[in-house]
Amino acid sequence: MTDLQRTPLPRNQVLRGDCLNVMRGLRSNEANLILTDPPYITRYHDRNGRSVTNDDKADWIVPAFGEMFRILKPASFCVSFYGWNKVDIFMEAWRKAGFRPVGHIVFRKRYASKIGFLKAEHEAAYLLAKGDVACPVEPVPDVLDWRYTGNRLHPTQKPVDSLKPLVQAFSPQGGIVLDPFCGSGSTLVAAAELGRDYLGIEIEESHHKTATHRMATLARAT
Repeated sequence: MTDLQRTPLPRNQVLRGDCLNVMRGLRSNEANLILTDPPYITRYHDRNGRSVTNDDKADWIVPAFGEMFRILKPASFCVSFYGWNKVDIFMEAWRKAGFRPVGHIVFRKRYASKIGFLKAEHEAAYLLAKGDVACPVEPVPDVLDWRYTGNRLHPTQKPVDSLKPLVQAFSPQGGIVLDPFCGSGSTLVAAAELGRDYLGIEIEESHHKTATHRMATLARAT
């Protein structure tokens, strides 16, 4: 498929579907920032037995990040959460797509989400670059605070306030922020509240409904 056959990046929408299939139909070099929380490939189940779709296989990782790289504008950033014990798989996919790791972000928790050999008191993400990028005017710390969401809307729900500094630093006002694994829509909320447009993609019907409702509620309130 050529870019002339593809669709321009929709703005301020939450699309339902497999993100790989959806992204293949979207035009290249249009997103200003990708901020996403993909499945960690850990067969995750929360205390209520909720799971994450495609968290039991890794065949989607390389093609999905390849599409993300294509859709992202040159000289732009992708922030991706990842599973720490599958970092080799993620790093291989990022590099194969063309991304260059330029930073690592730790989100410190005030609680342990899991206790095993260690107390799990942090989340982590890589800052990835497409091409030659410039440092932001106001760089953010590589350690950020994390507020517990209660995971009410999604089994791995991310706090909006922890995502906002990244949206602020790595996307321009009026730009478009893409989240191909948008879940309950936290990235989309962060983008909208900071004056950015957004595009979310979500495969699960229930989470798509949650994200859509969340964004509609936000739009009515502003």
